[in-house]
Amino acid sequence: MQKILAYPFSVVYQILFGLTLLVFHPIQWIAFNVFGYPALKRTVSILNFCLLRCSNVLGTTYTFNNPYDIPTDRPLIIVANHQSMHDISPIVWYMRKHHPKFVSKQELGKGIPSVSYNLRHGGSVLIDRKDSRQALTEIAKLGKYIEAHNRSAVIFPEGTRSKTGHPKKFQTMGLKILMKNAPSALIVPISINNSWKMLRYGKFPNALGNHITLDVHQPLEISEDRDALIAKVEQQITSGITSFA
Repeated sequence: MQKILAYPFSVVYQILFGLTLLVFHPIQWIAFNVFGYPALKRTVSILNFCLLRCSNVLGTTYTFNNPYDIPTDRPLIIVANHQSMHDISPIVWYMRKHHPKFVSKQELGKGIPSVSYNLRHGGSVLIDRKDSRQALTEIAKLGKYIEAHNRSAVIFPEGTRSKTGHPKKFQTMGLKILMKNAPSALIVPISINNSWKMLRYGKFPNALGNHITLDVHQPLEISEDRDALIAKVEQQITSGITSFA
């Protein structure tokens, strides 16, 4: 019954979602080309706030738990598990003062209104997952960028999203490259729960009434023993994941 009810709400949601992306695409272009990066950044923050509000149509709610005073005057490496595309907007909105940039797959860099434009011009990097050399070069570029500008890089070390919410083993190389190229960065682990449930029926319809949570764990300084540090970050994140299929 819930799946049947999800169809009409999903139609409304996807129309609103698509219209939001279409409306903000030219706004982003004007913001960036006329006023520069600060205007683009503010526009992207508002875009993602609106995308969160669109999902309220589905009964989706969000809770962002962050008991830590995270500095804004140094770069961050935000490390999180990955459950669906619905992980992105909450991170952009709730971490907006830290200027989050993403390691994204190359396919997202074209054809998607607003999203593709921001990924190409907002400081994120696009990687070819079939070309490890290209991917690591782009990740290194992102590390140098956040180090120079005191911004934040968001990386999902699982590599691909978990369709069931169950965490996958971290792939560590990208995270190590970010650490090497942003040595003053603070590591910020985040556990994401329940966003996979939005797609429990596939791409359509979207499931109703989900409560997506993002829990920030104790930030960590980069240490010489990178393997031990990454293991600790992975343990922090996986210990906070509670929503499995």
